[in-house]
Amino acid sequence: MRPGFSKVAIVEDDPPVLADICKVVDSADDMELVGSASNFVSGQKLVADGGFDVLICDLGLPDGDGTDLVHMASERQNDIDIMVLTMFADHQKVLNAIRAGARGYLLKDQPLENCVDAIREIRAGGSPISPIIARLVLKQLQPEAEPVDQLAEALSSRELETLNLLSRGFSYSESAEIMNISAHTVATYVKHIYRKLEVNSRAEAVFEASSRGILRS
Repeated sequence: MRPGFSKVAIVEDDPPVLADICKVVDSADDMELVGSASNFVSGQKLVADGGFDVLICDLGLPDGDGTDLVHMASERQNDIDIMVLTMFADHQKVLNAIRAGARGYLLKDQPLENCVDAIREIRAGGSPISPIIARLVLKQLQPEAEPVDQLAEALSSRELETLNLLSRGFSYSESAEIMNISAHTVATYVKHIYRKLEVNSRAEAVFEASSRGILRS
């Protein structure tokens, strides 16, 4: 294998996302896609077969925990680079994945084209990580945070309802139908949520609300 060339394997359960990542990796002239899997069982075989030096792995698989695949891959070949790609930042899953051997952590709400640059960065010895994940890790090293009511302006009941629906994967229009309001009103609630939680994306909003204990599980 020529210097700077990366062999990549991908585990992702969302078919469109998997197809898009495979496409951007295949289009890079310094990478080769050597395998992909869409669930935990096929991911186990992919990891066992080896032959890759970068593993991109989703955590929320339908038939198992992607963290176990991260751990398995790290144990089998400690010189590979593992990058987690997932929908939402979850406290324990983030830390468990890092402890299991992940060296990068990206959220799916970022452009998937970023994966190629992230692969190059991780192979160069870096640790590509979404800002919200970096914030989480830093929080673990800081003293106990202030009480919730001092951290942010409280969300209204309708804003909380909106955020709960969005955290479960409903779109603006689907949330509007469930709440019997217009999609425009949902968008307004989302703007208020972002402002109050001081975030810029759905993933960040869900993470912040969960970490502050104001989002129902």
